[in-house]
Amino acid sequence: MSPGYSAPRGAQSRTAIGSRTAIGEALLGLATAAIRRGPRDMSLTSLSTLATLDRTGPRRITDLAAVEGVTQPSMTVLVSGLERSGLVERRADPTDKRVALVALTASGSDYLRIQRRAGTDAFVQLIDELPADESEALAAAITALEHLRSLGEERRDQVTY
Repeated sequence: MSPGYSAPRGAQSRTAIGSRTAIGEALLGLATAAIRRGPRDMSLTSLSTLATLDRTGPRRITDLAAVEGVTQPSMTVLVSGLERSGLVERRADPTDKRVALVALTASGSDYLRIQRRAGTDAFVQLIDELPADESEALAAAITALEHLRSLGEERRDQVTY
């Protein structure tokens, strides 16, 4: 290519779309591999519910069901199991005494911290196997990856009725 050359506008769009698609596919594959590799002593929905409570604080069962994409009766059963395990507790809603809020307990926070550490350690082991230039490329992308994560969490935690 000669200096000053730029691809036609349509070609740039196809390239940009292809790159975004490739990034999306790579991230999805990485997330899938991480989920499959990790030890699981509870369902992904249970773990996701604990993470939601950790991020957003106490919530109504109906809110949790909407965020997690399950029915209210299913969330009630899930919360009951987490409660029996000591990972969550039900509290009175200070704004409406008829309503119970589900809150993470100290044991629930500890459990999440251990799970997150195990996941982080698994990725660190894989990153240690990368060539230096690829490891540096990942380090350069940390800000963008954290921004993507926060955008995903914000959208996921929004409940619309």
